Amino acid sequence: MSAGPPLLEATDLEKLFPLTRTATEVFTGKARRAIHAVDGVSLTLLPGETLGLIGESGSGKTTLGWVVARLHDPTGGSLRFEGEDLIALRGENLRHWRHNVQVVFQDPVGSLDPRLKVWQIVGEPLRAQNQADRWFAVNESMRRQQEFELAGRKERERLAQEHLSAVNPPVGERRRIRREYRAGAKAREKLSPEERQRLEGEYRAALARARTLLRPSPEERQRLDQEYQAGLKRVADRTPPAKIPKPPRITREQVRRRVQEALPMVGLPPDCLDQYPHEFSGGGRQRLSLARALIVNPKLIVLDEPTSALDVAVQAQILNRLVELQRDRGLAYLLITHNVAAVRYVADRVAVMYLGRVVELGSVHGVLERPIHPYTKALLAAVPVADASRRRTRFRIGGDVPSLVNPPPGCRFAARCPFVVDRCREEYPPLREIPGAPGQLVSCHRAEEVIDIAPASLLTTEPGPTPEASATN
Repeated sequence: MSAGPPLLEATDLEKLFPLTRTATEVFTGKARRAIHAVDGVSLTLLPGETLGLIGESGSGKTTLGWVVARLHDPTGGSLRFEGEDLIALRGENLRHWRHNVQVVFQDPVGSLDPRLKVWQIVGEPLRAQNQADRWFAVNESMRRQQEFELAGRKERERLAQEHLSAVNPPVGERRRIRREYRAGAKAREKLSPEERQRLEGEYRAALARARTLLRPSPEERQRLDQEYQAGLKRVADRTPPAKIPKPPRITREQVRRRVQEALPMVGLPPDCLDQYPHEFSGGGRQRLSLARALIVNPKLIVLDEPTSALDVAVQAQILNRLVELQRDRGLAYLLITHNVAAVRYVADRVAVMYLGRVVELGSVHGVLERPIHPYTKALLAAVPVADASRRRTRFRIGGDVPSLVNPPPGCRFAARCPFVVDRCREEYPPLREIPGAPGQLVSCHRAEEVIDIAPASLLTTEPGPTPEASATN
């Protein structure tokens, strides 16, 4: 992980999915409801850093990842990548930018076209990016040339106005007064008749005073003319912007060669170019998805449950490969997963999401070793442990999950939290840093009180025979 300005910066990011209005809602004029999938998320990601995103199913993790990759358009907030406003990108400009962020989808079977061969699947982003780069080279060069010409025209107009005001003050001043008076026409329409009449009198008086201005002497006029000509020469001598070279159209042979070079990076043999996705195992298909994301040299990869459909041995291989690629190529990862062990192994920081909001954010060691928010404690308490004595262990966490259509005004975990107080149901706690946990942000009113409560305290054991007694019987 490298220090410096953030690679990705999201501030109060929102993504709402509007619901279809019923006939009753249309006739009664009721406002359209929406699902608050991502609701006010703020986070940053540094170059070369891995940010883990954990939470229950339906907490908004995948939606947030898709918004970051601009597969969903955000409803509100700001999203910047290397200082550039991503929300403002549209059309071909967005296509040209897409090579910076790629996605490895959760289901490798559904995300790989079964009719295409390996070289076509992995090489498809190359073709698309080549088209976008060719368009960008032509149109961006044209846009820069137009801006250059417009700036020159405005500068020449400015020099002409200043020259006229200097060599012929009465004419130049009258033009300036008329221009300012016309610019305020809409504002004067809102005024009373008396006020408009007063301004009209002041305008005519200013025109009369302008006629009395003295013209410069012939020597001063000559100096002003020379300065004006020198200014016009400076504008004419400006260097026009260089054209962006248009990349050649990529050929089929070049695509196959690039794919053949990329496959060993993800642990696949280079001679499988003409195979189909169904000929690979689950781990092989996931490696194909990773190769497809890497082929365009991205700076950030959104990993949406990259190990969910794999066995433990293959999970370890994929995670090791991700770590190696990050070390060799300086990639940044947004790792979306339910696997706490994967986050502990790969991530630098971790964010915990619940019902569209981040409830805890900090370093992996801080959040996973000493969780503060009750929801984070509940998540870690639910991690399976190979211990027969926990066979009859149950959660103390109960209650119903609130609706994302009409989220409650207070903390969204209040209905299930064992430490809830009245304030939690009325006021949403801001994400803040508390004493005793530097660098760790938590959204909880009672964070200082529950910080030392272990996740295991949220478990309870049902009464019944012990495993030893059952074995004896």
